[in-house]
Amino acid sequence: MAGLLDGKVAIITGAGGGLGEAYARLFAKEGAAVVVNDLGGARDGSGSGSSAAADKVVADIKAAGGRAVANGDDVSTMQGGENILQTALDAFGKVDILVCNAGILRDKTFANTSEEDWDKVIKVHLKGTYCVALPVWNWMKANGGGSMVLTSSTSGLYGNFGQTNYGAAKAGIYGMVRVMAIEGRKYNIRVMGLAPGAYTRMTSDLPGRKDREPDPLSLPENVAPGVLFMVSDLAADHSGKILGVSSRGVREIKMLETEGFQPGRPYTAEEVAKHADEVFFPTPESRRVEAIRLAQPAARAPA
Repeated sequence: MAGLLDGKVAIITGAGGGLGEAYARLFAKEGAAVVVNDLGGARDGSGSGSSAAADKVVADIKAAGGRAVANGDDVSTMQGGENILQTALDAFGKVDILVCNAGILRDKTFANTSEEDWDKVIKVHLKGTYCVALPVWNWMKANGGGSMVLTSSTSGLYGNFGQTNYGAAKAGIYGMVRVMAIEGRKYNIRVMGLAPGAYTRMTSDLPGRKDREPDPLSLPENVAPGVLFMVSDLAADHSGKILGVSSRGVREIKMLETEGFQPGRPYTAEEVAKHADEVFFPTPESRRVEAIRLAQPAARAPA
């Protein structure tokens, strides 16, 4: 049976472990040749230079009959991004798929976030996505198109305590997806955003997960099929969309707006407050009160 990615070449950053490794293994199983990029650093971005993790993933893919090559370049530099593309071209002659997955964590409350913590997280996540995506984008633009998945996060889309730097970077990646999808239409470049939830070394010691056995559905190999869908031709009509993929399954995440207060004339701040029910989405409490009101029998008029 033909694989979903037969004949395709995929670049996956941060693929020496966790989610990226799961993507690489599944993509290879589905017929893709894979560039396994990993710098070999610690979770906080310190240290680098070891290709052992990427080499092991590549060796396992080859042992299973697949095609893969390792790359140890830094995603957060333009030279690194260009080198990653060149690795794909040298080994396989083209690139059809890019998954920007590499990342680090330096979680602290906003008041305790140092400039170094801010700059490092923004550089790896947001600039790193730019540095790798730009050369691949330009190659795809000149060679018939392709598909990209850029990794955002619910921390950037919804917010999460202690992750201002990470959330800002991931919200920025959401913006990249939306704009790049619009610009990519004329070049046959499809761009989707991913907000994954999985048990990895990045998340294993977070509150609620530390010292607990992981939910099997939260393991990286159960997120990978959703990402396989995103990069395959099955998702051809879904450019610009954001998918949440986690133990809860696969779901689209959208930015929405209310109908709002539309006075059609100059207005005051007090009027905005008066029309708050039109400006803001209902809260769970307001929905509960409204449900109770609707459930009550209508008052009868006096005889």
